[in-house]
Amino acid sequence: MFSAVLVANRGEIARRVFRTARTLGLGTVAVYSTADARMPYVDEADAAVHLPGSAPGDTYLRADLIVAAALRAGADAVHPGYGFLSENAGFAQAVIDAGLTWIGPPVDAISSMGSKIEAKKLMAAAGVPVLAELTPAEVSADDLPVLVKASAGGGGRGMRVVSRLEDLAGEIEAASAEALSAFGDGTVFCERYLARGRHVEVQVMADQHGTVWAVGERECSIQRRHQKVVEEAPSPLVERIPSMRPALFDAARKAAAAIRYVGAGTVEFLADESGAFYFLEMNTRLQVEHPVTEETTGLDLVELQFAVAAGEHLAPAPPPASGHAIEVRLYAEDPLNNWQPQTGLLQRFEVPQTLRVEAGVESGSEVSPYYDPMLAKVIAHGPSRTAVARRLAGVLERATIHGVGTNRDLLAWILRHPAFLAGDTDTAFFDTYGVGAPVDADVVRVSALAAALADAAGRRTPVRVPSGWRNLPSQPQRKSYRYGDDVVEVEYRMTRDGLVVDGNIALMSSDCGRVVLEVDGVRRVFEVAVYDGLTCVDSALGSVMLTSVGQFTDPARQVAAGSLVAPMPGTVVRVGVQVGDVVTQGQPLVWLEAMKMEHLIAAPVDGVVGELKVTAGQQVEVGAVLAVVGEDS
Repeated sequence: MFSAVLVANRGEIARRVFRTARTLGLGTVAVYSTADARMPYVDEADAAVHLPGSAPGDTYLRADLIVAAALRAGADAVHPGYGFLSENAGFAQAVIDAGLTWIGPPVDAISSMGSKIEAKKLMAAAGVPVLAELTPAEVSADDLPVLVKASAGGGGRGMRVVSRLEDLAGEIEAASAEALSAFGDGTVFCERYLARGRHVEVQVMADQHGTVWAVGERECSIQRRHQKVVEEAPSPLVERIPSMRPALFDAARKAAAAIRYVGAGTVEFLADESGAFYFLEMNTRLQVEHPVTEETTGLDLVELQFAVAAGEHLAPAPPPASGHAIEVRLYAEDPLNNWQPQTGLLQRFEVPQTLRVEAGVESGSEVSPYYDPMLAKVIAHGPSRTAVARRLAGVLERATIHGVGTNRDLLAWILRHPAFLAGDTDTAFFDTYGVGAPVDADVVRVSALAAALADAAGRRTPVRVPSGWRNLPSQPQRKSYRYGDDVVEVEYRMTRDGLVVDGNIALMSSDCGRVVLEVDGVRRVFEVAVYDGLTCVDSALGSVMLTSVGQFTDPARQVAAGSLVAPMPGTVVRVGVQVGDVVTQGQPLVWLEAMKMEHLIAAPVDGVVGELKVTAGQQVEVGAVLAVVGEDS
């Protein structure tokens, strides 16, 4: 066995690998970008090596820098995690050439699965069911809808669903450009799209001596932008069709054997409601969702990766699975605003530790625009799928997350949704049921009132005269907060008889951090936390983040009418217009890339591009003016 392992990754997967390494008595080495210098995983490693810069292309995608870091820090093995260089055959070869142990599959196996086009040909020859590949020129109206896919890479990058032939050329061009930017390979292909398919995958583990396990299946059908949101084991679909599991496991073992696979990998399939399934791709690495397999089997898949890399034998068969496990991905994003990524300082991050939590962040972490927006994975396991879902939803609702918006409310909504509880979890889940509802306006108003009362309580005089109290009737106390794009006005008066405010609300008690109100005869507790310009209010009704609205507008913050501003920090990857161009409302003008996703900035009105402030390749901050569209005169 090797003595020290470098994890060529960041965030929660680095922490996850370090945990097992420490259990086995192995040394740990981290690499970190400038943006990640203060992230938790860096301090948890025995040694850490700085990779100058913040963009992935300058840091975590630099195989030469990572190999050099391993040698400098005294590591004798490299674990790639997932993403970045984890499925890069050249990186694996560089690790081996440096005399280090590669904790991953053979280089040839990575290469054979690196092209989805070639991988499908290999799988078809091995007897694994596949969806027929279509070249763009072959696609006809009878084939629609089709999925345009990047041949290299994954994670939803370079993928487009096309339902009209006239859109095909443009979507192929867009997918190819995104794939080229993300993976350095713009090759794309088409295949038939199953609009209501089920994403079912099989975890495989193989040693160097010919033993191949099909450890168990997972279902990951609930996705946004072709990226998984909820993952579970076993699959509700497979549970409903008992004959499906042996066929899936057989296909997965055939896939692994066909490329002489060694280590942990996942064979992904697209299935329909009848139980028919087709090969999608093979991920030659550990998956984000591996904890649900660990929870249902009792295995430590990272420990098995170490053992296999050291030449140890697997047992003849894996342990049987039991119970049910569900994992949710907590993303820094706004599902109600087209999944817009959220960045900033995570003032407070506390998830009740009654469940397994794999987090890359902690209170005080900075969420940057350079990497995937996933903050953490929360995993629950138990004998009953329904009980696990409800328990997981409850823990999410009780989590304290301040400073950065997340998809926490969406996750809890999914887990309590009747369709999810019934096992109806196809890839069209969000198209069918939406993405939940915003926090109720009445909840926002009463939370804003609690925030104002807590603020007033914090300004009480030493003689305990209530803030805002007058011995004669006076104007009400007023305070304004911004919630999203809305301004919430709070008005109240404190009299000798107590709080006077619109609605059936009575004040029970208040201090600067806790307000107790009786709302429509029901007592509610509101926990209030105040940061620089931000007030966070948590209650059983929901969590609300408010920003104080000043009495006067800062002229420096005003922008010209018709200005398009950056909704998040990012990189301008494409500019589609020039000054003087006539544009129509909704026309794409600028494309921004942030947190591994591409975001389109469109014209707000019909008009003429009067100013263009950015060029392709430029880094922009949130709120930066990208262009100005004036009226067409």
